Amino acid sequence: MNVHHGAEVLMEHLEADPRPVHRSLEEPIALGTAGAVGNLVQWLDGRAVLVTNADTWHEAELGRFVGQWDRERVAVLTTTPGAFGPRSSVVASVMPGPVAAGLIAEPSGLWEALWRAEAAAGRIQTVHVGAVALDCGTPAGYLDANLLWLGSHRTDLVGDNWVHPGAELTGAAESSVIGGGASVAGTIRRCVVWPDSAVVATESLTDAIRASGLTVMVRGPRP
Repeated sequence: MNVHHGAEVLMEHLEADPRPVHRSLEEPIALGTAGAVGNLVQWLDGRAVLVTNADTWHEAELGRFVGQWDRERVAVLTTTPGAFGPRSSVVASVMPGPVAAGLIAEPSGLWEALWRAEAAAGRIQTVHVGAVALDCGTPAGYLDANLLWLGSHRTDLVGDNWVHPGAELTGAAESSVIGGGASVAGTIRRCVVWPDSAVVATESLTDAIRASGLTVMVRGPRP
């Protein structure tokens, strides 16, 4: 995992995780996706690389994507029809070890450092998928992803809400996600309530994200 923004919090979280996760600390500046791979060259030791953005929520099958890879070209998984270009969505990308080893640990994106040249040369393997993919880098995208996740064939819902076993719901909720340790005594509709956050009895929230001490209202139609 590449760590830069909020490094202290992320490192603390990863240290508490029993699963082995290699941490690549980027200092003093963030390196971008291509630079991040370049920063991992020694650790990769010639291995191929599957890259996906942690801010993207999707329902694509990455195992199937890797299985379709010819293991010779750089491949991209996209939800955008037609030829791959700078405006195409990217769910994931996989690249051979020698290609990854050629990337440099300096601030750069994969389009500028790799994909543009590969696409121009006709070497890129484009795999199209009809699955939903959303960028969660904005409050609207984050909320939309949670709402779509609720409707993605889940069987552990309370009504049409997902409620963590450690949360307390004594109010009214509709199409919402409630994290562990959260308390909802008011009314919420199409909301995400973060762990250990509270919605008091006098509150009514619609299309909102409630975090500890912070409420983000999301405007516009929701899916």
